[in-house]
Amino acid sequence: MALKFCANLTTLFNEVDFLSRFEAAAEAGFKGVECLFPYDWKKEDLAGRLRKHGLSLVLFNLPAGDWAAGERGTACVPGREGEFRDGIGPAVEYAKALGCGQINCLVGKTPAGVPADEIRRTLVDNLRFAAESLGKEGVRLLIEAVNSQDLPGFHMTRTVDALEIMDEVNHPNLGMLYDVYHMQIMEGNLTRTLLTHLDRIRHIHVADNPGRHEPGTGEINYANLLRALDKAGYSGWIGCEYKPAGKTADGLGWLRQVTG
Repeated sequence: MALKFCANLTTLFNEVDFLSRFEAAAEAGFKGVECLFPYDWKKEDLAGRLRKHGLSLVLFNLPAGDWAAGERGTACVPGREGEFRDGIGPAVEYAKALGCGQINCLVGKTPAGVPADEIRRTLVDNLRFAAESLGKEGVRLLIEAVNSQDLPGFHMTRTVDALEIMDEVNHPNLGMLYDVYHMQIMEGNLTRTLLTHLDRIRHIHVADNPGRHEPGTGEINYANLLRALDKAGYSGWIGCEYKPAGKTADGLGWLRQVTG
């Protein structure tokens, strides 16, 4: 199987501190890594870990507001356009310093009491601005739908939501991150949806349902899904963004089976 898998260092290898997870990922056989946010660490420290362990950083997120307070992005929030756009500069600095070619945008929760057309206009304008700004630096912008059970109020919850927004933004530098776990909860029909829209999908996240643990621990037929992606020639990365049921290394048998 020619598929490429990367380790999400925010969710995997939590047995050690964050900077030690680069070594743990490399020892487990990963060639790529991703994380939610790199901004709490010095660019030089992260770059050194990547070089030392022969890893590529393939994805992280734009700044997403006050995470500790429950915010999950500001792109769809009128009145915070300046904050959203100010976050693009630091993201580009990290991407260039770390050789990362893709940045994901969590669009945020739907603000209460704001007209839907104003929310939509804000989101489209912000994404168009971000796609253009990142494109000038050779970095692709992604958006993803997130399930409404784990994250009530998130503004974009289904594949069609992402597709419609991408159509409206209408920028060649905007792609989709398809999260298998989120979309199993929201709509199912995973393989057909992936194959239908594969030309617009630039990154994939995997986790099983229920529990968001390793593939093979729940209801999703990952053997068939991954085989279909491989046969279709998917060449992007697949991010392992799951919560290990036990120690991370002990739960990687599924990956060894699909990669040989």
